[in-house]
Amino acid sequence: MSITLVAGLGNPGREYEATRHNLGWIVVEAFARKRGLTWKTSPQFEAEVARWDAAPGRTCYFAKPLTFMNGSGSAVGALARYYKVPLESVIAVYDDLTIDLGLVKISVTGSAGGHNGVASLLEHLGDGFVRYRLGIGPKEPAQMDLKDFVLGKFTPAQHTLVTQNLDHYLTGLDLLLSRGAEAAMNQLNRRDPK
Repeated sequence: MSITLVAGLGNPGREYEATRHNLGWIVVEAFARKRGLTWKTSPQFEAEVARWDAAPGRTCYFAKPLTFMNGSGSAVGALARYYKVPLESVIAVYDDLTIDLGLVKISVTGSAGGHNGVASLLEHLGDGFVRYRLGIGPKEPAQMDLKDFVLGKFTPAQHTLVTQNLDHYLTGLDLLLSRGAEAAMNQLNRRDPK
């Protein structure tokens, strides 16, 4: 039986709902909605979890950690251990400032790059999980504080761009789940949705 764990990183609470830092949540919620999946709050994991039986013998668990971004790793680590998910079958879906808004990149190693959610995953899981990175860059204005930028809401124009690209994000995630990281990297890391 192959099990995949897809964790959308974000912050719980209404005030964070449409912020750049919650793009990971927005994408996993849209994916679950498209598949008609139901979220259940699992206090033991400090996460909301949805199960998808993708194919016979293939199950995906989608998770939204309720720990706040900085503690994402404890929730994802607990889920991965409980469901015995190998590290390379853990996928983190999150916002990335170094990538332009609308683009997606996949990688499997690297530093946290200043992203507290990824730093927490590295601390609790180690390196080797799959990163599904959703561009939110560039930071404008450039002198704006990083925290204020990522916790800020998308401008109306950016929100439109995110909405228009939602299908691109979901197709990419589908590709990653069905064909694996290498095939998805080859297709998505070079492709410009424009």
